[in-house]
Amino acid sequence: MVNSQSQVPNGPTICYRPIRPSDLEILEHLHGNLFPIRYESEFFQNVVNGRDIVSWGAVDRSRPNGQSDDLIGFVTARVVLAKESEIGDMIGYDSSKSDQTLVYILTLGVVDAYRNLGIASSLIREVIKYASSIPTCRAVYLHVISYNNPAIYLYKKMSFKCVRMLQDFYLISGQHYDSYLFVYYVNGGRSPCSPLELLTVMVSYIRSVFKSVAARLYKNEEKKVIRWPKRKENHCLVAASQNKRNLGVECTGYECV
Repeated sequence: MVNSQSQVPNGPTICYRPIRPSDLEILEHLHGNLFPIRYESEFFQNVVNGRDIVSWGAVDRSRPNGQSDDLIGFVTARVVLAKESEIGDMIGYDSSKSDQTLVYILTLGVVDAYRNLGIASSLIREVIKYASSIPTCRAVYLHVISYNNPAIYLYKKMSFKCVRMLQDFYLISGQHYDSYLFVYYVNGGRSPCSPLELLTVMVSYIRSVFKSVAARLYKNEEKKVIRWPKRKENHCLVAASQNKRNLGVECTGYECV
């Protein structure tokens, strides 16, 4: 995992790096300040020690007083098997490929003073880059509480797709809240029922029905046309069709057409 750095015009110098054991205390502090949900100490230990969790931290290299390496933003994520996830049906999961995986974003946060500087977007891009580097990974996904409009706007702006709404997903202080499920597809992963695919299927179906009906009508018209033997009389003949409708056929010369 390589450190990266970005300079905000007339602003701080933001650097992105892996989260380390020395970040434990501030990581717990930031989670406590930013989220209404409380996390177990085991979670933080797993994050800082990289036990089944990958993470990135954002720091401001321009901060004075020895704070240039303190976290001001973070993202944590975990690799999960697609067959054991809740979105296996949303990625066209192939049961014959049991090694297909997904990356689930656990937490993402930026302290108030550093918001609207593109830090959250950069952290998400780190996750997407990581997921894309795993050949078996098909998507990055996450949950967003229904009232978090800034987060919802951010994910939509970054081309995440809202694929599901989960009622009463969160229980916070005795009250239930809905959640939106967002997905970002990588490495050929895709929704099996995207609007474009549904439209394509519908158009194809309508075309096939139209061709079938047209072919039947053409055959029926062929059956309705009866050729009569040549006669010397010059008059009009009336033939009965197979569907019992009477068709007036005009006679010209010795052959009725």
